[in-house]
Amino acid sequence: MNRPPAHDVAIRAAAALGEGPTWDPAAERLIWVDVLGARVHTWHPATGRRTVRTTGQHVGAAKPRAGGGLVLNLRDGVGLLDPGTDAFRWLHRERVPGRRANDAAVAPDGSLWAGTMRYDEAAGGGTLVRLTGDGRVSAVLDAVAVSNGIGWSPDGRLMYYVDSPTRRVDVFDHDAEGRLTGRRPLAAVEEGAGFPDGLTVDADGCVWVALWEGGAVRRYTPAGRLDRTVPLPVRRVTACAFGGPSLTDLYVTTARTGPAAPHPLAGSVLVVPDAGTGLPQPAFAG
Repeated sequence: MNRPPAHDVAIRAAAALGEGPTWDPAAERLIWVDVLGARVHTWHPATGRRTVRTTGQHVGAAKPRAGGGLVLNLRDGVGLLDPGTDAFRWLHRERVPGRRANDAAVAPDGSLWAGTMRYDEAAGGGTLVRLTGDGRVSAVLDAVAVSNGIGWSPDGRLMYYVDSPTRRVDVFDHDAEGRLTGRRPLAAVEEGAGFPDGLTVDADGCVWVALWEGGAVRRYTPAGRLDRTVPLPVRRVTACAFGGPSLTDLYVTTARTGPAAPHPLAGSVLVVPDAGTGLPQPAFAG
């Protein structure tokens, strides 16, 4: 197994539940959220400039839009921030008591795949839906517990997915119309090593998975073989994404929430320089 590269601190913060790092190449910035803090953060590595926007309700993910602005996966549905004005409007609204938004990702066709979960993490209480740019919504998965990491293979023909309590990274066949078939396990995280959370796919088709309560990010090959582990000082590692001008730096979000005294870096965004090469992430078509 390869020797893991050293990590550094990209953004020192105290996010309750940092999540969803996303590189926005048009603006050369990293976008990430504090789910329980109801905040969307941006950071420009070249200048150090940071912004914080309060959303007013828990936010699971924020992704760039093709025409500028952001799409937000929120407790009560999916909303849009318009470019320039930052004005907010709902694209799809569906409030379910006891449920909140969680991780989301943009597919190769520009659709948003948005996950939900119950606050009590009850089995079957979460969903995964697909939203097109014009706001059409279709159910992809129901009866999940904690809908988490989502990503696609370099050719777009496979989709990877995490429902965290299963301790698995699953893989589906994915077609041009957004249909999923053939669900099967890619890899399982053994008991005691944490729970799979957010994920990203690199240019070699390998899947990088953050381990909640596992203090690490793992890389699995397309065949499901574990070939790299990056240990981190924070136990509650939540998600990862490649960024930077060459997409070679792996940004990792972490959480401060929990019953135990947090590590001093808990809630910060960490970075593993030159970890690999990521895939350019599409913007939402809406």
